Amino acid sequence: HYQKVVVDDSFSSIVFDEYLKALDNGKSYFLQSDIADFEKYRLTMDDDLRSGDLSVPFYIFNVYQKRYNDRVAFALKEIDKKFDFTSNESYTYDREKLPWLKSEAESNNLWSKRVKYEMLNLKVTGTDESKIKETLKKRYENLVSQSTKFNNQDVFGIFMNSFTGTVDPHTNYFVPNRAQEFNEDLARTFEGIGARLQLENEVVKIAEIIPGGPAFKAKTLEVNDRIVAVAQGKDGEFVDVIGWRLDVTVTKIKGPKGTIVRLKVIPAGQELSATPKIVELVRDKVVLEDQSAKRTIKTVTQDGKSYKIGIIQIPAFYADFKAMQARDPNYKSTTRDVKLLLDTLKRENVDAVVIDLRSNGGGSLPEAISLSGLFIKSGPIVQVRDRRNNIEIEEDEDPGIAWTGPLGVLQDRFSASASEIFAGAIQDYGRGIIIGNQSYGKGTVQQGIDMGRVIGTADKLMLKAAQTAGNRSGGATVGANAPEFGQINLTMAKFYRVNGSTTQHKGVVPDIELPTVFPKDKYGESSEPRALPWDTIAPSKYSLVANLDDVKRKLLSMHKERMKTSLGYQNLQQDIADFAKREAETTITLNEVQLKKERDDQEAKVLLRENQRRAAKGLPPLKKGEARPKDDVDFIRDEGLQIMADYIKIK
Repeated sequence: HYQKVVVDDSFSSIVFDEYLKALDNGKSYFLQSDIADFEKYRLTMDDDLRSGDLSVPFYIFNVYQKRYNDRVAFALKEIDKKFDFTSNESYTYDREKLPWLKSEAESNNLWSKRVKYEMLNLKVTGTDESKIKETLKKRYENLVSQSTKFNNQDVFGIFMNSFTGTVDPHTNYFVPNRAQEFNEDLARTFEGIGARLQLENEVVKIAEIIPGGPAFKAKTLEVNDRIVAVAQGKDGEFVDVIGWRLDVTVTKIKGPKGTIVRLKVIPAGQELSATPKIVELVRDKVVLEDQSAKRTIKTVTQDGKSYKIGIIQIPAFYADFKAMQARDPNYKSTTRDVKLLLDTLKRENVDAVVIDLRSNGGGSLPEAISLSGLFIKSGPIVQVRDRRNNIEIEEDEDPGIAWTGPLGVLQDRFSASASEIFAGAIQDYGRGIIIGNQSYGKGTVQQGIDMGRVIGTADKLMLKAAQTAGNRSGGATVGANAPEFGQINLTMAKFYRVNGSTTQHKGVVPDIELPTVFPKDKYGESSEPRALPWDTIAPSKYSLVANLDDVKRKLLSMHKERMKTSLGYQNLQQDIADFAKREAETTITLNEVQLKKERDDQEAKVLLRENQRRAAKGLPPLKKGEARPKDDVDFIRDEGLQIMADYIKIK
């Protein structure tokens, strides 16, 4: 590992907490008496890891499963109860920061309210009265079924990731079948909707939209949208997936290429009682062509003068390595595609170019380096330091420049890795203006290691025994291509900009910062408590293209002046305040009239703001429940273009 890891009692204590969190993050199953019983193992997990004795993690899991099955059985009985939806009760759905449940009576009260809350959600979203109990019974019976399917590998995987997650958030262990799935995902050989999903409070949410996939092309899903039901084909019945295991939900969403999957989705930032939108997607592979850079030209008018600005959107840093190895002279890559687009924009006499890296999670490092080289003569682009403190400087050696005019880079909180290397180089060289939000801060390098290739015979026997410990039923069937002993993704190196600052943790701070609904303390690397820290090394030797400090000050002043009267800015600030308020909430009313009013008020507020934005752009208003094309109104892009027009005037 890049950073020396000391596995001692302090480390053991963190692993202990992480394991309990992995099993019961919502503190809805374990009782305080269970935790008190487990405490004697807090400082022994490091010793157990060394010896390969995993009886304690399996014991804790067995207690968890007993509590889980007991709570689900209780909930099934509660479904037949008659609830009063006129009382002023409330339900605490997020208990992460609360103490563990004191007693069975407190647990019963919580779970009774949970069932009431789920009933009320279905009621206010228009579910037929006769179907509410049927839906909930199916939901909880499915939870029982899923519980029985947990096998030894699942438990082993949960515990080992509590261990690796204590090291850093990007060091992960994959049990054999999960390793196979991970590698298929990397190779994009799967068929699905092109989104990375995660589980939060027993609801599946969109964590990332993969460039080039069906969701990316359809533009109907957004990060933090929650999937509450899945249906197959145009006419298939929706299956409720609340409370499902993530991998089981994923199998429902994946399917043969060309087939239709429909999702019931609660929009990001809204309560589960909100009216779900129906999203229909055609399953497909994520293909290289659909990740390709694309261009548009926008005209911005300021003080009676018009400026043509070319926008190049880069969803990911890609290269067709097979075609490269086959010496195909026309192989596709980010740099080659962008070079062609720049040539086209020059022929169309644009006044400035904006590289849009929003939601670009990275990709090929060589492409980030060569793309940077399209805008500077030559020189170092990024430094890579390994765990032995060896530093390798990656350079652009091509003296050619594809664009010498005004340059801007748009980034957001989800611009990561290779995106940050490019943006950091453009900023360090003084070659352009970085606009948007502080980037993700992913400045580490991982290597996937097949455990079977690095451990000895004795360790293989120990690992095999660990994966089959605990006398659990339901053994895992290992796929033909799965690594027999699993795979570890290990953090091996760290990226540093040419100015000596790492992109890790801090990311790239924009020159002109725009507001965002995604706060730094909840999104990005800095939200991870065990992320590797920001630090610096000696800068590389490089020559500034220009000192833009004075230009940046002027641009910031002009931007602030414009924001004083910007409706889009005011609406976004209101969106941010609303989003922060909802994120901070942990309870919800169980009064039907009040819940409906809160939902309707929120939906009306969102629609009003959206239509105000559309009116300002000369677009027709949306009706209630009507989805808008994602690119219709884009305040961040539009303000970025205004900043570039200011830049052209200053230059």
